[in-house]
Amino acid sequence: MARYFDVHPADPQPRSIAQAVQILRDGGLIAYPTDSCFALGCTLGNRDGRDRIVRIRQLGDKHNFTLMCRDFAQLGQLVHIDNRVFRAIKAATPGPYTFILPATSEVPHRLLQPKKRTVGVRICDHPVARALLAELGEPIMTSTLLLPDEEEPLTDGWQVKEALDHQVDAVIDSGECGVEPTTVVDFSEGYAEIIRVGAGDPAPFEA
Repeated sequence: MARYFDVHPADPQPRSIAQAVQILRDGGLIAYPTDSCFALGCTLGNRDGRDRIVRIRQLGDKHNFTLMCRDFAQLGQLVHIDNRVFRAIKAATPGPYTFILPATSEVPHRLLQPKKRTVGVRICDHPVARALLAELGEPIMTSTLLLPDEEEPLTDGWQVKEALDHQVDAVIDSGECGVEPTTVVDFSEGYAEIIRVGAGDPAPFEA
């Protein structure tokens, strides 16, 4: 059964965050709130966690995994980014956007989109996600908690626990979460291509 953490949405309890992060460090898979909707997360080196996400979401091999970053220092270690793209992304973050960029050698191959060698990155503006990242000290490999055959992600922590009680190791609940996933912007070819319109306003990236 998954551990259940009920945390404050604006000021999450440090003890609960520390316990959830220990689960991540021990190879666990968690469900946690972001500034768009619930997400599944594990550490970058957790091969089993990545495989569990693939099974839960029934993902194909063309899926771009997302690395949730605490700040631009972390993000810059994971992707190649030029000054023009950096300025565009900087102006929109933190926020509900995922940016697809060419990955650096710091990213495990199993997390890359096989043909393009790209990965998604984002900097979240949710206090719980930011607290997890601060405590962990490294990015979280993450994917929207959108179950197969469902049109919208689950929004309530208890729903998540009931649905995935034996498939994840912890659920962090900070109240109802959003239902819109991030807006996805692909910069892998050097220009902005909007792949999915979601919670983030796409206007800054439209030609």
